[in-house]
Amino acid sequence: MARRCELTGKGVMTGNNVSHALNRTRRRFLPNLLNVTLLSETLGRPVKLRICAAALRTVEHRGGLDAFLLKQDDADMSPLAQGLKKELRAALAAA
Repeated sequence: MARRCELTGKGVMTGNNVSHALNRTRRRFLPNLLNVTLLSETLGRPVKLRICAAALRTVEHRGGLDAFLLKQDDADMSPLAQGLKKELRAALAAA
């Protein structure tokens, strides 16, 4: 399983550990990923996603999963999230 947020695309970054003597060794900064179940009001069902904590805060700030997906750029999202966005648009067009 990739260490990448399914909604924002945030992934692993690299950098250095710097000691007191300024010795540098490579390290990895991992995103704070959480397994969450978010409710889609338009689709009427829960959706399981692996997203970072910052994305979870943004979803709540924008007013839910549906509003977040409609506003988010497709290039950043996983194929699963892109499929959800497509379903959401179809459901909104039918209603």
